[in-house]
Amino acid sequence: MQTFPGFPFRLLMGALVLSLSSHTLADGMVPDTSVVIVHEADGEASVSVTNTDTKLALLHVTLEDIPEDPKSLLFVTPPLSRVEPSKSQLVRFILQSPEPLTTQRLKRVIFEGMPQGRSETQAGHARVGVTVRQNLPVIIHPKGLAPNRTPWEGLAWNLKSQQLSVHNPTPYVVRLAQELRLLPGDGSALLPRTYVLPGETLTVATNTTAATQVQLQPATVYGFAVEPYVAPLNL
Repeated sequence: MQTFPGFPFRLLMGALVLSLSSHTLADGMVPDTSVVIVHEADGEASVSVTNTDTKLALLHVTLEDIPEDPKSLLFVTPPLSRVEPSKSQLVRFILQSPEPLTTQRLKRVIFEGMPQGRSETQAGHARVGVTVRQNLPVIIHPKGLAPNRTPWEGLAWNLKSQQLSVHNPTPYVVRLAQELRLLPGDGSALLPRTYVLPGETLTVATNTTAATQVQLQPATVYGFAVEPYVAPLNL
Protein backbone atom coordinates (compact mmCIF):
# COMPACT_ATOMS: atom_id res chain seq x y z
CA MET A 1 0.00 0.00 0.00
CA GLN A 2 1.36 3.42 -0.99
CA THR A 3 1.12 6.21 1.56
CA PHE A 4 2.08 9.87 1.36
CA PRO A 5 3.92 12.05 3.88
CA GLY A 6 2.45 15.27 5.23
CA PHE A 7 -1.11 15.89 4.15
CA PRO A 8 -2.91 12.51 4.34
CA PHE A 9 -3.10 11.72 0.65
CA ARG A 10 -3.24 8.06 -0.38
CA LEU A 11 -2.56 6.74 -3.88
CA LEU A 12 -3.53 3.15 -3.45
CA MET A 13 -5.79 2.69 -0.45
CA GLY A 14 -6.64 -0.59 1.13
CA ALA A 15 -5.67 -2.76 4.04
CA LEU A 16 -6.06 -6.38 4.93
CA VAL A 17 -6.42 -7.23 8.61
CA LEU A 18 -6.19 -10.93 9.30
CA SER A 19 -6.69 -12.24 12.82
CA LEU A 20 -6.32 -15.98 13.27
CA SER A 21 -5.40 -18.16 16.19
CA SER A 22 -3.47 -20.47 13.88
CA HIS A 23 -0.14 -19.83 12.17
CA THR A 24 -0.53 -18.63 8.59
CA LEU A 25 1.84 -19.34 5.72
CA ALA A 26 1.87 -16.95 2.72
CA ASP A 27 3.19 -18.19 -0.59
CA GLY A 28 5.05 -15.05 -1.61
CA MET A 29 4.69 -14.62 -5.39
CA VAL A 30 6.47 -11.36 -6.17
CA PRO A 31 6.42 -9.64 -9.60
CA ASP A 32 9.47 -7.60 -10.57
CA THR A 33 7.46 -4.43 -11.26
CA SER A 34 4.69 -2.35 -9.70
CA VAL A 35 3.07 -1.60 -13.08
CA VAL A 36 2.96 -3.56 -16.33
CA ILE A 37 3.54 -1.32 -19.36
CA VAL A 38 2.76 -2.77 -22.78
CA HIS A 39 4.05 -0.69 -25.69
CA GLU A 40 1.99 -1.00 -28.84
CA ALA A 41 5.20 -0.63 -30.86
CA ASP A 42 6.55 -3.83 -29.27
CA GLY A 43 3.28 -5.73 -29.28
CA GLU A 44 3.97 -7.34 -25.91
CA ALA A 45 5.64 -7.04 -22.51
CA SER A 46 7.06 -9.51 -20.00
CA VAL A 47 7.06 -9.66 -16.21
CA SER A 48 9.15 -11.98 -14.07
CA VAL A 49 7.34 -13.38 -11.01
CA THR A 50 9.37 -15.03 -8.24
CA ASN A 51 8.17 -17.62 -5.74
CA THR A 52 9.82 -16.40 -2.52
CA ASP A 53 8.28 -19.19 -0.46
CA THR A 54 10.08 -22.39 0.49
CA LYS A 55 7.53 -24.64 -1.24
CA LEU A 56 6.24 -25.26 -4.73
CA ALA A 57 3.28 -23.09 -5.70
CA LEU A 58 0.97 -22.54 -8.64
CA LEU A 59 1.00 -19.08 -10.21
CA HIS A 60 -2.39 -18.05 -11.58
CA VAL A 61 -2.46 -14.88 -13.73
CA THR A 62 -5.76 -13.15 -14.50
CA LEU A 63 -6.41 -10.05 -16.61
CA GLU A 64 -9.24 -7.71 -15.57
CA ASP A 65 -10.92 -4.91 -17.50
CA ILE A 66 -11.75 -1.75 -15.60
CA PRO A 67 -15.47 -0.83 -15.58
CA GLU A 68 -14.87 2.24 -17.78
CA ASP A 69 -13.05 0.25 -20.50
CA PRO A 70 -14.43 -3.30 -20.88
CA LYS A 71 -12.84 -3.94 -24.29
CA SER A 72 -10.38 -6.84 -24.19
CA LEU A 73 -7.01 -5.81 -25.62
CA LEU A 74 -4.56 -8.32 -24.12
CA PHE A 75 -4.04 -11.96 -23.42
CA VAL A 76 -1.55 -13.46 -21.00
CA THR A 77 0.62 -16.56 -21.25
CA PRO A 78 1.00 -18.78 -19.37
CA PRO A 79 -2.15 -18.18 -17.31
CA LEU A 80 -1.22 -21.03 -14.96
CA SER A 81 2.23 -22.37 -14.10
CA ARG A 82 4.14 -24.29 -11.45
CA VAL A 83 6.92 -22.30 -9.81
CA GLU A 84 9.55 -23.98 -7.66
CA PRO A 85 10.81 -22.29 -4.47
CA SER A 86 13.09 -19.31 -5.18
CA LYS A 87 12.49 -19.72 -8.91
CA SER A 88 10.86 -17.26 -11.33
CA GLN A 89 8.26 -17.53 -14.05
CA LEU A 90 8.21 -15.20 -17.06
CA VAL A 91 4.69 -14.00 -17.86
CA ARG A 92 4.00 -12.45 -21.28
CA PHE A 93 1.31 -9.86 -22.03
CA ILE A 94 0.45 -9.88 -25.73
CA LEU A 95 -1.47 -7.07 -27.39
CA GLN A 96 -4.39 -8.06 -29.60
CA SER A 97 -5.98 -4.73 -30.52
CA PRO A 98 -7.74 -4.91 -33.93
CA GLU A 99 -6.99 -1.22 -34.64
CA PRO A 100 -4.25 1.27 -33.76
CA LEU A 101 -4.47 2.88 -30.34
CA THR A 102 -4.85 6.65 -29.98
CA THR A 103 -4.66 6.95 -26.17
CA GLN A 104 -3.21 5.03 -23.27
CA ARG A 105 -5.50 2.29 -21.97
CA LEU A 106 -5.75 0.96 -18.42
CA LYS A 107 -6.30 -2.65 -17.35
CA ARG A 108 -5.52 -4.72 -14.23
CA VAL A 109 -3.64 -7.97 -13.69
CA ILE A 110 -3.83 -10.31 -10.70
CA PHE A 111 -0.90 -12.56 -9.83
CA GLU A 112 -2.14 -15.20 -7.42
CA GLY A 113 0.08 -17.76 -5.71
CA MET A 114 -1.58 -21.00 -4.66
CA PRO A 115 0.51 -23.21 -2.36
CA GLN A 116 0.57 -26.92 -3.12
CA GLY A 117 0.36 -29.86 -0.72
CA ARG A 118 -1.65 -30.55 2.42
CA SER A 119 -1.82 -28.28 5.39
CA GLU A 120 0.35 -29.41 8.28
CA THR A 121 -0.58 -29.87 11.89
CA GLN A 122 1.86 -29.51 14.77
CA ALA A 123 1.16 -30.00 18.45
CA GLY A 124 -1.77 -27.69 19.09
CA HIS A 125 -1.10 -25.46 16.06
CA ALA A 126 -2.62 -25.48 12.59
CA ARG A 127 -0.55 -24.31 9.61
CA VAL A 128 -2.79 -23.01 6.88
CA GLY A 129 -1.80 -22.32 3.26
CA VAL A 130 -3.12 -18.94 2.12
CA THR A 131 -3.36 -17.60 -1.42
CA VAL A 132 -1.89 -14.11 -1.77
CA ARG A 133 -2.83 -11.81 -4.61
CA GLN A 134 -0.86 -9.02 -6.22
CA ASN A 135 -3.23 -6.72 -8.12
CA LEU A 136 -1.30 -4.40 -10.46
CA PRO A 137 -2.29 -1.85 -13.10
CA VAL A 138 -1.51 -2.50 -16.76
CA ILE A 139 -0.98 0.51 -19.02
CA ILE A 140 -1.06 0.04 -22.79
CA HIS A 141 0.95 2.78 -24.50
CA PRO A 142 0.15 3.76 -28.12
CA LYS A 143 2.76 3.63 -30.85
CA GLY A 144 4.22 7.07 -31.57
CA LEU A 145 2.97 8.69 -28.35
CA ALA A 146 5.80 10.49 -26.58
CA PRO A 147 6.44 9.60 -22.91
CA ASN A 148 5.05 12.12 -20.43
CA ARG A 149 6.47 12.19 -16.91
CA THR A 150 3.98 14.80 -15.65
CA PRO A 151 0.60 14.01 -17.28
CA TRP A 152 -1.31 15.55 -14.35
CA GLU A 153 -0.23 19.00 -15.56
CA GLY A 154 -2.62 18.56 -18.50
CA LEU A 155 -5.73 18.16 -16.33
CA ALA A 156 -8.33 20.95 -16.45
CA TRP A 157 -10.10 21.80 -13.18
CA ASN A 158 -13.40 23.66 -12.79
CA LEU A 159 -15.33 24.80 -9.70
CA LYS A 160 -18.97 25.90 -9.90
CA SER A 161 -21.70 25.86 -7.24
CA GLN A 162 -19.71 23.57 -4.92
CA GLN A 163 -19.18 21.11 -7.77
CA LEU A 164 -15.57 20.35 -8.64
CA SER A 165 -14.85 18.76 -12.00
CA VAL A 166 -11.65 17.51 -13.57
CA HIS A 167 -11.28 16.87 -17.29
CA ASN A 168 -8.44 14.95 -18.90
CA PRO A 169 -8.03 16.21 -22.50
CA THR A 170 -4.71 14.38 -22.90
CA PRO A 171 -4.03 10.88 -24.31
CA TYR A 172 -2.45 9.82 -21.01
CA VAL A 173 -3.85 7.95 -18.01
CA VAL A 174 -3.35 10.20 -14.97
CA ARG A 175 -2.85 8.55 -11.59
CA LEU A 176 -3.39 10.53 -8.41
CA ALA A 177 -4.66 10.32 -4.85
CA GLN A 178 -8.40 10.59 -4.29
CA GLU A 179 -8.11 13.39 -1.72
CA LEU A 180 -7.94 16.97 -2.97
CA ARG A 181 -7.42 20.28 -1.18
CA LEU A 182 -9.00 23.51 -2.36
CA LEU A 183 -6.98 26.67 -1.80
CA PRO A 184 -7.06 29.12 -0.20
CA GLY A 185 -8.87 27.87 2.87
CA ASP A 186 -9.63 24.38 4.11
CA GLY A 187 -11.90 23.15 1.33
CA SER A 188 -11.65 19.53 0.28
CA ALA A 189 -13.03 17.01 -2.19
CA LEU A 190 -12.76 13.28 -2.80
CA LEU A 191 -12.42 11.70 -6.23
CA PRO A 192 -14.22 8.38 -6.78
CA ARG A 193 -10.99 6.60 -7.81
CA THR A 194 -7.25 7.00 -8.24
CA TYR A 195 -7.10 7.57 -11.99
CA VAL A 196 -8.55 9.81 -14.69
CA LEU A 197 -8.74 8.27 -18.15
CA PRO A 198 -8.05 10.10 -21.43
CA GLY A 199 -11.03 12.20 -22.48
CA GLU A 200 -12.81 11.62 -19.18
CA THR A 201 -14.50 14.14 -16.87
CA LEU A 202 -15.14 13.44 -13.18
CA THR A 203 -17.39 15.66 -11.05
CA VAL A 204 -17.57 15.60 -7.24
CA ALA A 205 -19.10 17.71 -4.49
CA THR A 206 -16.96 20.02 -2.41
CA ASN A 207 -17.51 22.22 0.64
CA THR A 208 -16.39 25.58 -0.76
CA THR A 209 -17.06 28.03 -3.56
CA ALA A 210 -14.25 30.47 -2.74
CA ALA A 211 -11.21 28.45 -3.85
CA THR A 212 -9.05 29.48 -6.78
CA GLN A 213 -6.64 26.52 -6.80
CA VAL A 214 -6.68 22.78 -6.25
CA GLN A 215 -3.85 20.82 -4.64
CA LEU A 216 -3.49 17.21 -5.71
CA GLN A 217 -1.07 14.40 -4.97
CA PRO A 218 -0.01 12.96 -8.33
CA ALA A 219 1.82 9.71 -8.94
CA THR A 220 4.26 8.55 -11.56
CA VAL A 221 3.33 5.86 -14.07
CA TYR A 222 4.80 3.33 -11.61
CA GLY A 223 2.59 4.57 -8.77
CA PHE A 224 5.20 6.45 -6.75
CA ALA A 225 4.08 9.67 -5.08
CA VAL A 226 5.74 12.92 -6.13
CA GLU A 227 5.51 16.42 -4.69
CA PRO A 228 1.98 17.85 -4.37
CA TYR A 229 0.91 19.82 -7.42
CA VAL A 230 -1.21 22.98 -7.39
CA ALA A 231 -3.40 23.67 -10.43
CA PRO A 232 -5.60 26.71 -11.16
CA LEU A 233 -9.38 26.44 -10.99
CA ASN A 234 -11.57 27.75 -13.77
CA LEU A 235 -14.46 29.52 -12.04
